[in-house]
Amino acid sequence: MPVRERADIVVVGGINTDFLVQGPRLPAPGDSVQGHLFLESLGGKGANGAVGAARLGARVALVGRVGMDARGLALLEQLEGEGVDIGAVARDPTAMTGVALEMVDEEGQRQSLAAPGANLCLKPSDIMSAEERISAARVLLVQLEVPMGAVSAAVHHARAAGTHVVLDPAPAMSLPEDLLEAVHVIRPNAEEAEALTGVEVRDRDSARRAAENLLRRGVGGAVVASPDGSLVLSSEGELWLPDLSLERADTTGAGDAFCAALAVALAEGRSLAEAARFAHEASALATMRLGALAGLPMRDQVESRLALLGPRGLWTESAPL
Repeated sequence: MPVRERADIVVVGGINTDFLVQGPRLPAPGDSVQGHLFLESLGGKGANGAVGAARLGARVALVGRVGMDARGLALLEQLEGEGVDIGAVARDPTAMTGVALEMVDEEGQRQSLAAPGANLCLKPSDIMSAEERISAARVLLVQLEVPMGAVSAAVHHARAAGTHVVLDPAPAMSLPEDLLEAVHVIRPNAEEAEALTGVEVRDRDSARRAAENLLRRGVGGAVVASPDGSLVLSSEGELWLPDLSLERADTTGAGDAFCAALAVALAEGRSLAEAARFAHEASALATMRLGALAGLPMRDQVESRLALLGPRGLWTESAPL
């Protein structure tokens, strides 16, 4: 089967085992809290993005690294079970598979501590091995849990090949200007936007200032998340997506769900405004279940919510993009 038929979306990013404990509250430094629920699952922003896109109906390939340990093999089996092409996921002979420890309270707030392991061993040569997949894809989705050399190689190759580049700039850090100039759409949360632009994002107005900063620096479009909603900005206009009032169990995978859905909608040829609405709903649904992987929604769930809200249900008075 030709590569172009195998993957609409290529994801470059981290692959972890997530260990999650839920308790009544998050511990303070030096504190111990007794939890009441434990989950172990596939995680990492790369893996979450790939599974999220696959559940929404896209053909997805993942580029990343796991260790030679039993956890790495188990994660690869889970990814295949979700329909993700793992042909470009390498098994590192020296590093352990990445791991993340997550703590979540009953309000859905969380803390996280990760040991990246094999994720930090992803090299530009791994990207070169996946060049055919990237060139044939419609969208490259990339995050920052792997080394910048690999991120840069993937982004610049995709841009040169005509593949649409979606960047989830997590974890928060500053980025080279030439990398930003190669990005079609960037989706930072408030913390990430401040790291990129110096703008403290608190509301719609500050989200707009951060988005304008990113567009001035060459990004094609920005979707900046603030505490009360997401601001979408491109040369075509501005869209405000207010925070959706759904009962939240865990916010861990909301950003991953948003970026996966955004990539899927863009790969289907939707406008940035349409893609952002679709992603906004997927993100909200992802908060309703405990654990990032468990919360990633299926296509029919997102479509049902959009149908219920109607064509104007997710935006306010701003002119649509």
